[in-house]
Amino acid sequence: MAGSENIVWHKTTVTRADREARSGHRGAVVWFTGLSGSGKSTLANRVEAELFKKGIRTYLLDGDNIRSGLNHDLGFTDADRKENIRRISEVAALFVDSNAVVLTAFISPFTSERRAAREKVSEDEFFEIYVKCPLDVCEARDPKGLYRKARDGEIEAFTGISSPYEEPPAPELVVDTSEETLDQSTARVIALLEKNKIIGA
Repeated sequence: MAGSENIVWHKTTVTRADREARSGHRGAVVWFTGLSGSGKSTLANRVEAELFKKGIRTYLLDGDNIRSGLNHDLGFTDADRKENIRRISEVAALFVDSNAVVLTAFISPFTSERRAAREKVSEDEFFEIYVKCPLDVCEARDPKGLYRKARDGEIEAFTGISSPYEEPPAPELVVDTSEETLDQSTARVIALLEKNKIIGA
């Protein structure tokens, strides 16, 4: 990148350790991935609400919200999807450094991009949550009417229909929203963070 040799990371006076000492918890990325309609945003929102009740510093990055601002210039080609996740990964890493538990709810269909997101933070600070749900169930839910449009040819490169979704090979947690209640899935995510000492039990 032009001019990159002139960029030097600026060290700040307030450190991450200082933030952790004040808040009493660690920062982390909780990365929800799955098909459209699987329940990623619903689950991420509930988990954030429960963490907030516990006094945890949180922030939720949701796919549609990010594409309304930071990534409004991106489309849905494979290249744009990858750039979408790259930018989100960088933002998520900054939130972790700020000592927040950042929850991301994105389809993020490609294994390589989710792996790259993981590499932006320490291994013990990244938790991939596969929000698993059969395609037929997601399509029956179709909360935004996107599957119908994809089937009608109104949307090209739609994940699960005309564009692939690569299931996570080794996520930290798999929740099946076709079988679990929202309360059950939420409790399992919270328990994962407690077990890994991101937050206190």
